[in-house]
Amino acid sequence: MPLDEYKPQSGGSELKGKSEFTHVGTSPDRPDGLDKVTGRAKFGADANAPGMLHAAVVRSPHAHARIVKIDTSKAEALKGVKAMVTRADFATDLRGENWNVLENVMAGDTALYDGHAVAAVAATSALIAKDAVKLVEVEYELLPHVTDVDAAMAKGAPVIREGAADSSVPAGMHPNVVRYHDSGHGDVEEGFAEADLVVEESFKTEATHQGYIEPHACLGTLGNDGKGELWCCTQGHWNVQKICAALLDMETSQLRVTASEIGGGFGGKTSVFIEPVALALSRKANRPVKLVMNRSEVFRASGPTSSASMDIKIGMTKDGLITAAKGVFRLQGGAFPLAPMEFSAMCAFACYNLKHVKQIGYDVMANRPKQAAYRAPGAPMAAYAVESVVDELSNKLGLDPIEVRLKNASKEGTKASYGPRFERIGLVETLEAAKAHPHYSAPLAEGQGRGISCGFWFNHGGETSVSLAMSEDGSAQIMVGTPDIGGSRASMALMAGEVLGIPYENIRVTVADTASLGYNEISHGSRVTYASGLATIKAAEAAVRELCRRAAQKWGIEEDAVYWEDGCAKPSGPNAGDFDPLPIAKICRSMGRTGGPINGHFEATPEGAGVSFATHIVDAEVDPETGKTSVSRYTVVQDAGKAIHPTYVEGQFQGGAAQGIGWALNEEYVYGEDGRLQNAVFLDYRIPVASDLPMIDTVIVEVPNPGHPYGVRGVGETSICPPLAAIANAVSGAAGVRLTELPMSPPRILEALEKNG
Repeated sequence: MPLDEYKPQSGGSELKGKSEFTHVGTSPDRPDGLDKVTGRAKFGADANAPGMLHAAVVRSPHAHARIVKIDTSKAEALKGVKAMVTRADFATDLRGENWNVLENVMAGDTALYDGHAVAAVAATSALIAKDAVKLVEVEYELLPHVTDVDAAMAKGAPVIREGAADSSVPAGMHPNVVRYHDSGHGDVEEGFAEADLVVEESFKTEATHQGYIEPHACLGTLGNDGKGELWCCTQGHWNVQKICAALLDMETSQLRVTASEIGGGFGGKTSVFIEPVALALSRKANRPVKLVMNRSEVFRASGPTSSASMDIKIGMTKDGLITAAKGVFRLQGGAFPLAPMEFSAMCAFACYNLKHVKQIGYDVMANRPKQAAYRAPGAPMAAYAVESVVDELSNKLGLDPIEVRLKNASKEGTKASYGPRFERIGLVETLEAAKAHPHYSAPLAEGQGRGISCGFWFNHGGETSVSLAMSEDGSAQIMVGTPDIGGSRASMALMAGEVLGIPYENIRVTVADTASLGYNEISHGSRVTYASGLATIKAAEAAVRELCRRAAQKWGIEEDAVYWEDGCAKPSGPNAGDFDPLPIAKICRSMGRTGGPINGHFEATPEGAGVSFATHIVDAEVDPETGKTSVSRYTVVQDAGKAIHPTYVEGQFQGGAAQGIGWALNEEYVYGEDGRLQNAVFLDYRIPVASDLPMIDTVIVEVPNPGHPYGVRGVGETSICPPLAAIANAVSGAAGVRLTELPMSPPRILEALEKNG
């Protein structure tokens, strides 16, 4: 649907779609830049309060153990210790996901993974708190453990928790399988019979951490009157408020939560790990309590992404038509349900228009920390497996990998592998842009390989509230409820400026606390620029309507005889009267005398979030003697719908590629035979540094989303879907052997080369 024919869906804007913009599509300075480079910005650990105590957590050194006894007497006797908490200090009647969160925040009868919290202490200094932790005596009864997803499903594997499976799980499955997904259409066996070539391969990926530089941190106060305050680094403070209130058995409205600046999240700060502990300690001590994870705790006890084991089977004709595809995806979510296996399954074949397709997912528990989102949870692993097989088919049939993808690409009207039909989408445009890019036709050096991959992510709307207030000088203040994790404050100001007709610099955007605005869903799912942006447009429209009403009142004409353009109210034509344009500053200057403050609000759950596709091109080279791999060239082509702030969009593209390089080549959780994490610091868990990365070129494709008045699609997650496969295809080409396990570390590459002779 062309933007000028835009019809708002539920929660949509009253504005018709725009194709020409004044502010949107420009890249002004970021509003938080000066504060961050000068150190003025306040992050989670920057919060302090009079009389504040410091907390530390007692964590299990075992992968699986029954907690027989906890003796805190020696710790409580230490001078400076003011409070201790265990599971007994939290709510007791929780069900469902709240129970799972509590079980992860503070162990009950059993420690389920290395690093699982079993008690916590608050003291007058951080050093005393750490000393007190060492004095807590915990008696454990060791239990069998399992950390590998395939082993956890096998007959005879240690059971993490009996009765955790839901009704979707087929009869006869191991108790560690807790959810099951089955989707698709057509008859895959019929489709495979029509193929000239069928490739079937198995793949594995290890768990990786989001790698944010700022560890989890919070400062909490909870008084005897039941009222609390919490300052924390999070991607969703309304979610923190809701969960903490449930875990502490208090009224939600009595806990006010403020989100700090965030030093990286990437989905890892959508979960709750330490905030209820700080509040419980504060309630006992009747003083503010600060709790900051160290890096080892972040790795051992906050949520990485799932590890995965996958089987892919794809059939293709000799001219490149995919006749059928089937995928089986096994993901472990730690010792708790909700590994994103359904996202793996649903995203796996979404790039392709398939007559016959089937995808199956298994959610498996293992003795690891509760997984958390990591940019398009579940999708990068699926893309790695599927796009590797598509590449293998293309190579064996002697076909161009982009032409194969173009021949099978999903388009508007395609029935998605997971069910619905796509509206206007831009996959074909990204493939055509990639094919036309100089990178794709550039010659390869000796020992290099080139990889192509497509990727897909859903994006969604979610509960959203925005408030906009005009100032007397005609500038505007906007309160949003979505923490800024990717430049959203700049984007909101640009979109509001587009509606109001005032400069970007005249708009200040603030992330409100939970007591100042209606409920807002977490900043995740690539939803913020879409949903909060649409809400901002809607709130600005409401203010414009009131500005026009004030002008009509001043001129003594009907409201519908006034329209808004370039920051001014104007009469709609000669019949409306001969009046000079009335600027926004002049209307606002007199608003106290003409009806009071001029504001705009929006509260709804917007629908119409547009799905997003990307195509990546990667060149890599492999040293056959050492197995060392380097990425020499990288190009990202992605459909942004409309790039509100192109520089931020490019940053999201490049960030996804950089994280994908780490995931594909170096990053992994390494567990020993004892089930303990072996690489719980950045020295051993190696994320890419500048010298590991090539220059990452970007191409912004803009195929407008018909569900947004400005055409916005989310960009924050799609960019991490293609890298694993694109890099694997490049490395496999350079090495001359297919790599089926990530990361492609030097030992794994050498092993593959040796097996290949």
